[in-house]
Amino acid sequence: MRSWHHRSRTAAVAVAAFATVALGVAAAPSAGAASPADVLPPPIGPHQTFAGQVNGVSTGAVIKVGCFGPVVPGETGHPVSGQSVAVHEETVATSKDDGYTGESADHVAVEFESLPTSSGAVLLRQYDVKAEIPTSLNLPCGGTGKVLFVPGPTSGTARSATVAVTYVSIGV
Repeated sequence: MRSWHHRSRTAAVAVAAFATVALGVAAAPSAGAASPADVLPPPIGPHQTFAGQVNGVSTGAVIKVGCFGPVVPGETGHPVSGQSVAVHEETVATSKDDGYTGESADHVAVEFESLPTSSGAVLLRQYDVKAEIPTSLNLPCGGTGKVLFVPGPTSGTARSATVAVTYVSIGV
């Protein structure tokens, strides 16, 4: 016959083993689940439809520009910091302003219609990753314009996305 101490010790070991297994199962991540930090935004690639975004929107976008005094036609200023551009992958074109990456694109160049093509382009290589609009640009102090989202390298089937913007002076 076993002593009371031996049975207590055996029971304690069994409970501890069960608790260890139970805690291990509860703490283990479920198969296939990824934490938000593990999920990377999808890269831009060929044969994808996309929408451009300025300050988080594809329509009704506003770019704030720091301009001195009363605004006169043709005057330019620098965009206010903290503004952004991005591209969002679409499953199908939802607007005539959506773009298409074509046969070979692996990035999208963001260009401001009011600037020469070579100046101020922002390169995007992933969807849904915001890039700051450079504050070094000279943009109109008022009025409307377009921001172009140009797939690159280009191909015969590539199509740029456009976002109509309103430039608003914040009067500095």
